Amino acid sequence: MKYIRQIYEIMLRELMILRQNHIYRFCMVLFPILVIFFFTSMLDEGQPVSLPVGVVDLDNTSTTRSLTRRLDGFQMSKVVARYPSMSEAREAIQRNEIYGFLYIPKGTTEKLLASRQPKVSYYYSNTTLAAGSMVMKDLKTITTLGSAAVGQAMMRARGLTDRQIQAALQPIAVDLHQIANPWSDYNVYLTTVMVPGILMLFMFLISSYSLGTELKFNTSKKWLEMADNNILVAVTGKFLPQMVIWLAIVFGYQWYVFYHLGFPHFGSPWLLVLLGVMQVLASQGFGIFAFGLIPSLRMSMSISSLWAVLSISMAGSAFPVMGMDGALQSLSWLFPLRHYWMIYQTCVFNGYPLVEAWFHFAALAAFMLLPWLVIKKIKNAMLTYVYIP
Repeated sequence: MKYIRQIYEIMLRELMILRQNHIYRFCMVLFPILVIFFFTSMLDEGQPVSLPVGVVDLDNTSTTRSLTRRLDGFQMSKVVARYPSMSEAREAIQRNEIYGFLYIPKGTTEKLLASRQPKVSYYYSNTTLAAGSMVMKDLKTITTLGSAAVGQAMMRARGLTDRQIQAALQPIAVDLHQIANPWSDYNVYLTTVMVPGILMLFMFLISSYSLGTELKFNTSKKWLEMADNNILVAVTGKFLPQMVIWLAIVFGYQWYVFYHLGFPHFGSPWLLVLLGVMQVLASQGFGIFAFGLIPSLRMSMSISSLWAVLSISMAGSAFPVMGMDGALQSLSWLFPLRHYWMIYQTCVFNGYPLVEAWFHFAALAAFMLLPWLVIKKIKNAMLTYVYIP
């Protein structure tokens, strides 16, 4: 009962600090909510649409103009300009006015009708990887469709049936089935790792900040006195209110994306609850560990921010970890977001049982226990260290 009373009193003290310090209000409530709505609304179309492209049509026949109209009809590409020369189109790419252009040389239609294999070129900028890849896909498709259309007309003129024409133009038909995300929705792929990653960033920073400010404002000794110098009771009472707020934010995010927006999820709702709890506790554990490692407000927050930013790259959502160097593959295990992402991908996104991701679950549990390694150092810092700006 004594410990429970002490934890309760420290919780009340912490709630008062949260109320008085506007940084907590912004970083624990306002900014996380803005991040959630920013990413989900930015990618609400699923995929980028109407990416600007250009056309250099030196042939200017009904056939090449038909190709231009077909390219403009694609969802991801929009023909915004026609250029008289390739150099002007190239300069437009360099000025970031278009992502790519289709180059149709003079005599293309004549060679196409005479079956002399004309050369049609397309150029695209891969500076922006997603936009460049999508524009390249549309430009490649339109050139293939153009030759197929002429070939189809010629075969039909020779009296071939539609089935014979289809067999000649497309000998192998691809039957594509995309698992779990058949819409190729970028919102489903990116939001589910970016938003948790940024939420973890805030959790890292606030955990280190709340300990560092005890030293900064010279309240650390009074804080420990409330727990009879029991650092476990002091830390528990301090971080329980923060944990409740973070859980509310995380559960709100999960309800919003999985139930309101309808993101695919094949796991049990209780698995989402468990994953949210593990995310919060592992993030708080790492933030406390960062401060215990270097009991300095500035340095611990620097470590937390650096680790959180690197987590987004090392999670494996944008670039697969198995394609990284061996050293980076080993390093990826040191990032909580990597294990969160693997549990989400395995159990929530693809519906496999939790036992398939048990090692990542154990890794998140290890991050929760990290403060045990530095708990005595934190106590010593609170009793003896002097804050240095």
